[in-house]
Amino acid sequence: MDGGFTRKPSRASPGTCITDAAVSGPGRVTARSLVLGLLLVLASGSAMAGAREQAKRMHDRLAGVPPTAATLDAMAADIAGGNAMAAADRAMESPSFYNVTLKNFAAPWTNKAQSVFVPLNDYTATIVGMVRDDVPFNTVLSANILYVGAPALGLPAYSMASNAHYQAMDDQGVDLKAGLVQTTQSAVTDLPAAAIAGVLSTRAASEAFFIAGTNRAMFRFTVLNHLCKDLEELKDPSLPVDRIPQDVSRSPGGDSRVYLNACAGCHTGLDPMTQAFAYYNWDQAAGRLVYTPGQVQPKYLINADNFKTGYVTQDDHWVNYWRRGQNRVLGWASSGNGSAGTGNGAASLGAELANSDAFARCQVQKVFRNVCLREPTNGADRGQVDSMVSSLKTGGYRLKRTFAEAAVYCKGD
Repeated sequence: MDGGFTRKPSRASPGTCITDAAVSGPGRVTARSLVLGLLLVLASGSAMAGAREQAKRMHDRLAGVPPTAATLDAMAADIAGGNAMAAADRAMESPSFYNVTLKNFAAPWTNKAQSVFVPLNDYTATIVGMVRDDVPFNTVLSANILYVGAPALGLPAYSMASNAHYQAMDDQGVDLKAGLVQTTQSAVTDLPAAAIAGVLSTRAASEAFFIAGTNRAMFRFTVLNHLCKDLEELKDPSLPVDRIPQDVSRSPGGDSRVYLNACAGCHTGLDPMTQAFAYYNWDQAAGRLVYTPGQVQPKYLINADNFKTGYVTQDDHWVNYWRRGQNRVLGWASSGNGSAGTGNGAASLGAELANSDAFARCQVQKVFRNVCLREPTNGADRGQVDSMVSSLKTGGYRLKRTFAEAAVYCKGD
């Protein structure tokens, strides 16, 4: 009651706030639900925009070229749906992943200058093919495998004395994803089975690392490229010196301390394993690899007067002294899984190296650097590398998956 009169409810005037209760009822939408709906739409749009940015970054990093609109849409949908690995797989469907990313990834391993600016060759092509086909990558230093151009391409035949086959692929801009076919080295070369050791016995590797010297270059660059370690890091003067050959002076410049402090620690591990290549040589005149089973190459016996009582190489039997001492941390495989630490020839040595923990970690580190464009710098990065190493070893050494995992991790938030 107010002055004897009852106040009637009035209609809300313009500017009056209308509560949810005022508009609630069957078939009505509340103001709160309108706001929430709008926020959800905006959040969804923002998430999709973020997914598209991540998708583009992943494609750029993996393929080296921008994605098509359709590929970008599909990758963004994968990421928004919580399946970033599927997005990475889509990116690696691009021929540029093979012709650009993988080719440039492997090319530096094929020459002493570690330059990417070299023609396609049998070493690089074999790396690209193995990644494409998910061939276990821990066989790269030992398997009887080779990738060549498909016959339909009309290329010059593979030759042990020429790189013309691969140069023609380069000149024609062949799509490596579609154009490479797997074969064996024994099918296209005259090498006996004992001489074949994955990429180590390819023409490109032989020309770069078996030329001149005493084949120590082949071992050094194999360790550098596939274990990510240089010999200086692996020096261990505590190991036996009984396998150091005659050509290593025990008194360089007349000072035996130089040998003891600077030379011996490197040669204790290097020389017993380099013996695996005792039958190999690069014939510069013929432009091809020469293999002489049962006959040690003369270059292994040069400079015998430097230290006449030094070791004389008799065959291609090698021993891994790094299984003792400080280099046990490289994680050598147990007997029956890879190698037992000794053997004959390059293939068994390649298996020894490629079944070590250091080999798996090296591949992951190279992929991380290639895709993320930086070194692992913090705890999260190092944890990711550890996870990828485990995934590589337990997942059949499929290096393509390692590329995908790196791209997912470095796609951004």
